[in-house]
Amino acid sequence: MPTADDLTTPHATPPSPAIGVGAVLLDRQEQVLLIKRGTAPAIGLWSIPGGRLELGESLVDACRREVLEETGVSVDPGPIIAVAERVTQGFHYVIIDFLASLKAPDPHSPCAGSDVSDARWVPCSHLHRYELVEGLAVIIERARHCVDTRHSIGLIDVDGRQTDYVSFVQNISRSAADSPPL
Repeated sequence: MPTADDLTTPHATPPSPAIGVGAVLLDRQEQVLLIKRGTAPAIGLWSIPGGRLELGESLVDACRREVLEETGVSVDPGPIIAVAERVTQGFHYVIIDFLASLKAPDPHSPCAGSDVSDARWVPCSHLHRYELVEGLAVIIERARHCVDTRHSIGLIDVDGRQTDYVSFVQNISRSAADSPPL
């Protein structure tokens, strides 16, 4: 539960809730794409690329844009795998995290852009060496589990319009007809 300090800004005005998106991006070498935050909140901590939803933008388009702006890497967002609420340092975000895939099988090295101070592929076995934002380790581990077990799980775009999402569990080794969305 947020404390009174979490809700206070320098001007004593409560934060307006905002929607954020993020992308958990894992490569074939068991690495995850991380960025080091260059601005508040959580300045100096490591996170997945992402940011604020803009007016009129779909969640998927925001995810694509933010990853490209922060890292130079192009992605295709897949299922929503996590929703996190963070109220800290005068900010209130509801963050929707996608399990994303690379548009190109072998992307160039990420480069820090916009509001990040670093962007890099990090071996999942080295995550304990990085100071991650709250709750991120569990989200990455869940994403790795989905990839490792070849299960697709989360919320998927129900009709391709990027407006409505439903729960979904599928063993990827079977056909979609054998494992319909729940």
